[in-house]
Amino acid sequence: MNLNLNLNPKHTEAFRAVIETGSFEQAAVRLHLTSPAISQRVHALESMLGNALIVRSRPARATSTGHRLMQYLKRAQMLEADLAAELAVEQDAPMRLVLALNADSIGTWFFPALSDLLIREKVLLDLTVEDQDHTYTLLETGMAIGCISTEPKPMRGCSAELLGVMRYWLVAAEAFCDRWFVDGLTRKAARSAPVVAYTHKDTLQSSFLLSKLGLPEGAYPCHYVPGAASHFNAIRYGLGYGMVPELLLKASAGKHEMIYLAPNKPLELALYWHTWKVQSPRMENLSRQIISAARKILK
Repeated sequence: MNLNLNLNPKHTEAFRAVIETGSFEQAAVRLHLTSPAISQRVHALESMLGNALIVRSRPARATSTGHRLMQYLKRAQMLEADLAAELAVEQDAPMRLVLALNADSIGTWFFPALSDLLIREKVLLDLTVEDQDHTYTLLETGMAIGCISTEPKPMRGCSAELLGVMRYWLVAAEAFCDRWFVDGLTRKAARSAPVVAYTHKDTLQSSFLLSKLGLPEGAYPCHYVPGAASHFNAIRYGLGYGMVPELLLKASAGKHEMIYLAPNKPLELALYWHTWKVQSPRMENLSRQIISAARKILK
């Protein structure tokens, strides 16, 4: 059966608002409509496509067909904005770049490597910060048009290019070591010494402690401090110990003396740039330059 996709912009706008806000009520507030009006527009879109698009849960989330539609709408929006910029009489129209990035990339190499490019290309950033093991999901669900992830395999319709390797070291402040690790990083001491993780999704520390000391998650106290700079501050001021990117440690060398708890056992994460194969020429150029810039800084 041939399906004629003649999408009503009002219907797709309502659908996107529900997915992005997580509820029909918040979507109604965003679009200055009533909740029944939002529901009617989404239902009309579902009827036209012959598929359920939204799981009516709290928060509301997209079905598999809804994910595909979100991907299409995000890409269509970007292509339209790119074309508008190219057709503008004065080439000052900015390009909005919706990306999902991990905190360590933003906090270390991303801006030093790409700020000149972003300024020159008149790019407006719309960034979502997520753990590097979970950014892939945001691309998959249409919430981003590019992401940096540890996932090496591209999903259907996308490409994945190696950016390089982020190296991490398990470190602590000297005063923290004097209190908790008098005899070094032992299993017994690690059961009591507080760890500093980014979020509950962060597995850098937990994976290391499980593999090296046999300690499962929950067998030791843990702080949760999101953001590369905030996370590092919590460690260097003695709240706990944890994995810190080598790039951050080099940048702070001489300012804060850190103790390497496992000096011969760095953790290395390969990072990949994921984006759609079919995209605007401007986005293709940006992708190439992002990959090139990252590879000059990352190992």
